[in-house]
Amino acid sequence: MSNELIFHHYATSPFSEKIRLILGFKGVTWHSVMVPPIMPKPDVIALTGGYRKTPLLQIGADIYCDTALIARVIDERHPESPLYPAGIAGTAQMLAQWADSTLFWTVIPYTTQPAGAAVLFAHTGPEARMAFAADRAPFTANMVRQTPVDATAALYTYLRWLETHLADGQDFLMSSQASIADFSIAQCLWYVHRAPELAKILDGYPKLSAWFKRVRAFGHGESTPMTSTESIEIAAKANEYAPTEVQPELGFAAGDAITVMPTDHGRDPVSGTLVGLTQFEVVIERHDERAGTLHVHFPRLGFQIKQQEPAE
Repeated sequence: MSNELIFHHYATSPFSEKIRLILGFKGVTWHSVMVPPIMPKPDVIALTGGYRKTPLLQIGADIYCDTALIARVIDERHPESPLYPAGIAGTAQMLAQWADSTLFWTVIPYTTQPAGAAVLFAHTGPEARMAFAADRAPFTANMVRQTPVDATAALYTYLRWLETHLADGQDFLMSSQASIADFSIAQCLWYVHRAPELAKILDGYPKLSAWFKRVRAFGHGESTPMTSTESIEIAAKANEYAPTEVQPELGFAAGDAITVMPTDHGRDPVSGTLVGLTQFEVVIERHDERAGTLHVHFPRLGFQIKQQEPAE
């Protein structure tokens, strides 16, 4: 059990859909832990130490944050049908990063205008909607959000780009095989697709629509439900971790007391002891009363590392 994939997510999370589709593409069997979409998230915090974004991947007592890292871990464990094919890996990752940032933050204001919000939050009451808005407000407090009008104009432009990119008839964005770029872009269109009235914007792009159907056809793989309590028990009983190293000349040393924090939004710092640092990943060790000693992994790109300030 300690080596199996435990995926912490919720049904309507776009970034969770990205990883669910990757799991389907890989044909992976996994355990599904449903987490709350808003705070409080006591079981999530027990595993991460403060990082609250969704989703998370757990393998025993190793906790992986951010889908850029989660996707790479899944690909390393299941290398068949690679997400980063030789020859196109660099371009695929650049396109994926554009989708995870620029395209994503265009889709969000586009879909949350009244015609979309009425569908996306159709099964929640006014209090739940207000709670969701209040929960997300700190995420974007320092961002200049696009208006729905601006987001609509931008989305039309991006959809034209993608339609043109598929004009040569290939099945997927980079080649005849899917790559990380396909899943990052698909999660954004999936979120638009959930609001039928707004999803009509996709109708004028037949090649893109056909591509989207191909990606969705991968499904989500085979999952079995697991409670968050069970996942915490698995972490507490684990007695080994993924290999790590602290490479020299990267600004920190093994054993440093540090904090790790996203640089885009959801800037909740996580404190711990540095046990892994490369150009691609930072890993801290921390202890939780329920979950035991954990290694929490973050991508190096998009995260800030600081020495912990001494306690007064």
